[in-house]
Formats: sequence, C-alpha cells, structure tokens
Amino acid sequence: MPWLILLIAGLLEVVWSYYMKLSAGFTRPWPSAITLIAMGGSFALLSTAMRSLPLGTAYTVWTGIGAIGAFVLGIVALGESASPLRLFAAAMIVAGLVLLKISTES
Repeated sequence: MPWLILLIAGLLEVVWSYYMKLSAGFTRPWPSAITLIAMGGSFALLSTAMRSLPLGTAYTVWTGIGAIGAFVLGIVALGESASPLRLFAAAMIVAGLVLLKISTES
C-alpha cells in the first residue's frame, strides 16, 4: 500500500508542476489554485508513504515520478524537445527508480 500511495503522490507532483507552468507565475487564479491543492495532496501522501518506506527511497521515487511525468507532459502537451539525449536521460532516471524499488523491502 505505501507504494501505491507514493505513486499517487508522484502523479500529483506532475499535476502541480504542469499547473504551475500554466499559472504564469501565479498570476492566473484557477491554475494557481490547482497547483496549491495538488501540492498539498502530494506532500500529504508523500508523508503517509514515508511512515513505512525509507526516506531516501520514498523521496527519490516521488521526485523521479514527478520528473519523468513532467518530462513526458512537457513533450506531449507543451511541445518540448524529445531529442535522443533527453530521452536517454529520462530512461536512466526510470532505471534508477526501478532499481530503488527492487532493492527496498516493503
């Protein structure tokens, strides 16, 4: 269960980072509100997952999900570059997350 909670926390990190971009520096009310609500949910779920997962693993996986999710969303929704080197870098992050998952008991 902590891994599912952590996954949801990471997905909320993707939500808040995307809406932070759309908030234009917190000058647009609705994207700003969504950013703050998703942030609160993400942090709350991360803290719940940390009750049973090691700090280093939980935090790294949370930020990794957010980083990869924001990377993909940036390419798909915002037209950011998908160069081979950027894709390789993202694949390395995913590989690190998988290794952390399989090396952690819980």
